Amino acid sequence: EQHVGRHRAEHGDRRRIGLDLRPAPPGEVQHGQPAATAVAPSASLSKGDQKIVMDMAQANMAEIESAKTAQGKSQNAEVKTFAQQMIDDHSKALTEVQQLATARGVSLPTEVDKMHKMMADKRAALSGDAFDKAYLAQCGVAEHKKMLAMLASAGKKAKDPELKALAGRLQPTVEQHMKAAQQMDKAKPAAATGAGK
Repeated sequence: EQHVGRHRAEHGDRRRIGLDLRPAPPGEVQHGQPAATAVAPSASLSKGDQKIVMDMAQANMAEIESAKTAQGKSQNAEVKTFAQQMIDDHSKALTEVQQLATARGVSLPTEVDKMHKMMADKRAALSGDAFDKAYLAQCGVAEHKKMLAMLASAGKKAKDPELKALAGRLQPTVEQHMKAAQQMDKAKPAAATGAGK
C-alpha cells in the first residue's frame, strides 16, 4: 500500500506541476501534448539560452502566421496543403518551446517581430501566383534555412540539456519543410511569369 500510495502521489505531483506551469495566453495552441514532452522545472536559463528560446519562439510564430495568410490567399491546392502542414508542425514546435520557457521562467513574445510583420505585409499585397511564389521563396525556403542554421547553432551552443535536445528534435522537420518548399518553388517559375498585377 505504501508503494501504491507513493506512486500515486508522485504521479499526481507530476501532473499538477505540468498543469501549474502551463498558462494559456491568447492564441496558444493547446493540443494535449504527450507526457514525454513535459519539461521538468529547473534553474533559470543563461542569457544565451534565453535568446535561443526567444528566437525559436519567434521563428515558429512567424511560420504559423504566414501559413495562415497563405491558407486564406492562395488559390493553389498544393500551397494550401503545405501551409496547413506548417501550421500543424510549427504549432507543435511552439508548444514545446513554450513549455520549456515556462518551466525555466522565460517570458516569450506574444506576437511576431517588426521584421516579420513587414515581410508579411508585403506578401499580403500580392495575389495569385505572385503570392504563392513569394510565400514559398521567403517562408518556405529562406526562413526555414535560417531556422535550420539557428537550430544547428543552438544544438552546439545551448547550455541547457533539454533546450539542446529540443533543437535537435526540431531540425529534421524544419529540413523536410525547406526541401519540400524548394521543390515546389522550382516548379512554380513558369506559372508565375507575368503574374502579380
